[in-house]
Amino acid sequence: MTSVPQTTVPARRRGAGFKTWRFVKRHVLTVYALLVFAYLMLPIAVVVLFSFNDPKGRFNYVWQGFTLDNWREWDAILGLKDSVITSLEIALLSSLVATALGTLVAMAIVRHHFRGRSFTNLLVFLPMSTPEIVLGASLLTLFINMRIATGFATIFIAHVMFVISFIVVTVKARLIDFDRHLEEAAMDLGANEWTTFRKVTLPLLAPAILSAGLLGFAISVDDFVITYFNSGPTQTFPLFVWGAARVAVPPQVNVIASSIFLIAVSVMVVNVIVSGVRAGRAERAGA
Repeated sequence: MTSVPQTTVPARRRGAGFKTWRFVKRHVLTVYALLVFAYLMLPIAVVVLFSFNDPKGRFNYVWQGFTLDNWREWDAILGLKDSVITSLEIALLSSLVATALGTLVAMAIVRHHFRGRSFTNLLVFLPMSTPEIVLGASLLTLFINMRIATGFATIFIAHVMFVISFIVVTVKARLIDFDRHLEEAAMDLGANEWTTFRKVTLPLLAPAILSAGLLGFAISVDDFVITYFNSGPTQTFPLFVWGAARVAVPPQVNVIASSIFLIAVSVMVVNVIVSGVRAGRAERAGA
């Protein structure tokens, strides 16, 4: 019986091939995630880049040259500063109120069993699943029937109504994994319900509450459809951009958008750093 000679791959070539394939298998998900992240960040990068553009005409669509004048004179466009201040005021007030109410609603849904709990949980998701144009028109109908003049107050009420759903979902996700034994230990050591909530529950929920508040703030600043229906004579930043886009798109709009984005990212980075420092201190204290 004759044996058929087998061709063998040299050990060096085979080792190089195996290493390359192993490297690809190990990092393909990372490369894919980086490409997706770059795809998502590309429009934002264009917005920031064109905030330094020096357009020759009224529309900031074609790169003409680099300048810092747009940042120095960010309020040179008539009405831009007032619309930005109005948007920030509404976003700050609505996110604070929605965060306070949403946190309490999330705690009630997660920690208490009451009649209508499932229905309440369903109601929380309705503003998130309903088209904004339907919400805006419905709220406008409500305000008209109640003879409430549209303006700053109606925008604030509308923003609280749809922002609170995002707050509840975010805080509820943290409460589901919350360790109740920490609260029980505090109460066994003599703390009452309020002290336990203030010194144990609230600090542990603070990162989730802060994230939910920032999310609500961003959604409120960005909203156009619901605000358009219920704004009346009040003009927010998205309404200003929509009105100005028909005749001009000044680079100052990119400046405001870039500033809001950079401030939001800075706050999130600070939140992550502070949370990491606290977690490190807790681990060292436990050890």
